Amino acid sequence: MAGEVTTVRRRWPLRIALAILLGPILLVGTAWWTLALLEAGPGPDGVRLGLAIVYLAAVVIAFVRLPFRWALAAWAAAYVLLLCWWWSLEPSNDRDWQPDVARLAKSRLEGDRLTVENVRDFEYRSETDFTPRWETRTYDLSHLRGMDLFLCYWGPRAIAHTIMSWDFDGGPPLAVSIETRKASGQTYSAVKGFFKQFTLVYVVADERDVVRLRTNHRGEHVWLYRLSGSVDDARRLLLDYLDTIDRLVDHPAFYDALTENCTTSIRRHVKHVDPGAPPFDWRLLANGFGDELLYEHGRIDTSLPFEQLRAASRIDEKARAADQDPDFSARIRDGLPFPASRRR
Repeated sequence: MAGEVTTVRRRWPLRIALAILLGPILLVGTAWWTLALLEAGPGPDGVRLGLAIVYLAAVVIAFVRLPFRWALAAWAAAYVLLLCWWWSLEPSNDRDWQPDVARLAKSRLEGDRLTVENVRDFEYRSETDFTPRWETRTYDLSHLRGMDLFLCYWGPRAIAHTIMSWDFDGGPPLAVSIETRKASGQTYSAVKGFFKQFTLVYVVADERDVVRLRTNHRGEHVWLYRLSGSVDDARRLLLDYLDTIDRLVDHPAFYDALTENCTTSIRRHVKHVDPGAPPFDWRLLANGFGDELLYEHGRIDTSLPFEQLRAASRIDEKARAADQDPDFSARIRDGLPFPASRRR
């Protein structure tokens, strides 16, 4: 009897250690799959809710009624089945898309002559009232002179939408906004963005479209930063973007709010062309502070104190004043601080 008591006493520290180690994993994993079934499961809302409840109830019952090792085995088996279902979900370009993302851009490069089809240049009367206009535009890469970054805020300081833009001599910039491609009837949800509910789209657009839409019609606050770096850096990053843009035409991908969004995708492109780029930083997730990160690494003008630079880089009023002016892009850049590497 004493030996049995000693054995039980020895087992308790092991069980406590396992609970401490595996408990958070089991809780997070169960919560994630419950949400995945709610958001991405098959069928209408009621069916998805039923599946999520059944899964959650089964997990709870298993850990209450079965020995721990058997409950853990059952949880792992369910996890594998859910993974198989998750991997079976595939994105598609064959849907009834909302008008602003109805077409995918594609490019053709002949020497320095870049032709881009389906450049968006809508005529907006309001956010929802517009005349669609898709254009084919040609850019001379020998006239490329640098890159710029827009940070667009609609709420908390920590979260922003980022837009890259390539600046050319003698022609309008080429702006690219990485977004969710929403089907008719869909609305954006930060939660759904984690669960394969949106297709990824690179909106190639005129700045009068993609920037003015935010400043003049959505009431967002927008900052514009001229990025440092060589013209060759700008060219290589643009070509890497175009490679993805063209690939998405035949090989659609899911948008992911954590790993494949407007900012983490930019970092992936930067790492492709510059493996020595700065390591991951928390401000890539709290991307509203991305300008601080760029300032610390000298990727934007550092001749001014950061707060002074930030104040000078806000373009809301300029964009509203420029509105539909053909010189919109030049007017919103008027007076912006220039990094030393791009000064002439």
